[in-house]
Amino acid sequence: MPRQGTGPDFIEALARGLDVITAFEPRRPVMSLAQVAEATGLARPTARRILLTLRELGYVRVEDGGYALTPRVLDLGVSYVRSMGLWDVARPHMERLVERTNESCSIAQLDGSDIVYVARVSVPKIVALAVQIGTRFPALQTSLGKVQLAALDPEEVDRILAEPSRSGLEPRVHLSKEERDAELREVRARGWAMTDEQLARGIRSVAAPLRDGSGRVIAGINVNTHAAETPVERLVEEYLPLLLHTAGEISADFARLETVPHVTRPAAG
Repeated sequence: MPRQGTGPDFIEALARGLDVITAFEPRRPVMSLAQVAEATGLARPTARRILLTLRELGYVRVEDGGYALTPRVLDLGVSYVRSMGLWDVARPHMERLVERTNESCSIAQLDGSDIVYVARVSVPKIVALAVQIGTRFPALQTSLGKVQLAALDPEEVDRILAEPSRSGLEPRVHLSKEERDAELREVRARGWAMTDEQLARGIRSVAAPLRDGSGRVIAGINVNTHAAETPVERLVEEYLPLLLHTAGEISADFARLETVPHVTRPAAG
């Protein structure tokens, strides 16, 4: 259904435009006008005007008798990452960690009941988790999600996990509230999280929190492995100490970045 605003400052046209952009999914990269209207709950004339506007702005193109997103849409997410400064801070540390473990390393942040990947340094593997910037997974079944959920109040965790996942992935393991709360307490106490094939068969990972200068958890960083190649003992005894060190370095660098004054220069003339 079209979005309904909650206040006088709500811009319905902007919300509708974002709804059209997010209606495109991997299983339907090209959609007709009728499909876009149906997916968003918009009237066809409204959907058409939005699509034509997005086309003029370069976010949508006509393809195979329908409409498809263009790579320019990535600018919206990249702007977010750049505004955080997280990628610039994390990249050299992630690259060193990957060199030492020969395993992929990712950073993700919470978005509702999902995590969204915002940075990644990958290692080619015969069997690997299909991840790219913007990929979503259910937070509770990932190590990256657990370290961030563990930093929240229980009431906030309940509220977040009550939201439906938008990842489109059905996890292998579902935890009861009691199991979930017990696991998050353990993660909170030890300062890191591990998942062993909870999200998908063969996927095993360990994650640590990333913090800002005030100590607030702003993201998670992990080392991702395949269960057939990396036993739990190696993941915890060899990779985890390296990961915790890397997380500490990134957090310290990000805290230093926050202290740098940002100077705005007036426009010439």
